[in-house]
Amino acid sequence: MNGRMSSPRDVAPVAVVGGGLAGITAALALAEAGWPVTLYEARPRLGGATHSFARGGLTADNGQHVFLRCCTAYRGLLDRLGGTGRVRLQERFDVCVLTPHGGRGRLRRAALPGPFHLLPALAGYRLLSPADRLRAMRGALALRGLDPAEPALDRAALGGWLADNGQREAARRALWDLFAVAALNIPSDEAALGPAAMVFRTALLGRADAADIGVPSVPLGELHGGAALSAITRLGGEVRPAAKVDRVLPGPAIRVGGARVDASAVVVATPHGQAARLVPAEAAPDRDAWAGLGASPIVNVHVVYDRPVMRLPFAAVVGSPVQWIFDRTASGGLTRGQYLTVSVSAARHWIEVPTAVMREVFLPELERLLPAARAARVVDLFITRERRATFRQVPGSGGLRPGTATRWPGLFLAGAWTDTGWPDTMEGAVRSGLQAARLARRHLEKEHAL
Repeated sequence: MNGRMSSPRDVAPVAVVGGGLAGITAALALAEAGWPVTLYEARPRLGGATHSFARGGLTADNGQHVFLRCCTAYRGLLDRLGGTGRVRLQERFDVCVLTPHGGRGRLRRAALPGPFHLLPALAGYRLLSPADRLRAMRGALALRGLDPAEPALDRAALGGWLADNGQREAARRALWDLFAVAALNIPSDEAALGPAAMVFRTALLGRADAADIGVPSVPLGELHGGAALSAITRLGGEVRPAAKVDRVLPGPAIRVGGARVDASAVVVATPHGQAARLVPAEAAPDRDAWAGLGASPIVNVHVVYDRPVMRLPFAAVVGSPVQWIFDRTASGGLTRGQYLTVSVSAARHWIEVPTAVMREVFLPELERLLPAARAARVVDLFITRERRATFRQVPGSGGLRPGTATRWPGLFLAGAWTDTGWPDTMEGAVRSGLQAARLARRHLEKEHAL
């Protein structure tokens, strides 16, 4: 198009609704490109599903969040927020797997190109019988041959595919569920095959270093929310916490506290249920479909001991209500003893269980898994519950996920629930924010070219 573009600072700000990772990413990308932007967040802090809180002298995260080396968009966001030095990323994928009966396995990638880097680990995985190890290697190679984008895979269940491909129940519990449940937040019998295939192909069966695990070494509130607030305002953007948007209006515009606020574009980056209430049906006729994506919870059991009871930075667990254990002592600011977080995905069974009952179940389990805990005193125990941690990634859910654009010019959707090609993860959230920012910039450039 011939002509010139008006100065980005001469236009109304882009309104980004929602201060989770998707909204943070979209606002930051637009501000970096020179466009005025205002980020609205109903809560008094940024970070969305990744936040921290104080408990006595401890800083606790609402839940344990990890990333992999293949999460390039999320790692890029960390770099832009100055957080690369505030995480620990394994030099080589290495997971210790514990059992309540004292058994122990290890999955560590070899110095081989993908997908052969994990075959020696499977061949030596002591928690499986030799026959199941061989079946697991065959299953891994068969899974690598699937195309996650194939619509038929969205309609099929991971559990059925594993059974059809020779993976017995013991192998599913001791191997496949370790990663599928953690990544998809749903039991493998209920999980859609498409996103499961994407996880295994990309992370475990792709590049040799793709599955190297990264964990925050500072509280999530500092890593994401605090850093994003500083970065966006430094670039000239505005952040409005405790500002609840209750409607998206034609224009585009938003309604905040009953008042209309005009915008040059709007990015709705809230959870899918909230987005469906904000976005009019005229803009998104399919909103009732994606409003029905449902929710799957995650529960975290936080335990503070008076002494160290685990030497590992984290461990996976099979044959127990405990799924993963993380040492959060340093990031929590604890100077004496040890602070552990037990992460339980697909936690429908636990979401309403009282803390006292959780204590009676999980403390004995930790003593079975970590013998040193038997002699330690529990200083504190508390539970965090994310009731709507992810959408339910069941067969057919992929077809309900909307794209970024809507029928209204200048109105865009972002969130890990949109059609990113990734499961509902931090990586998916960041990718959605980047895509929304790209489309918003394209719209703005077109609208303001003279």
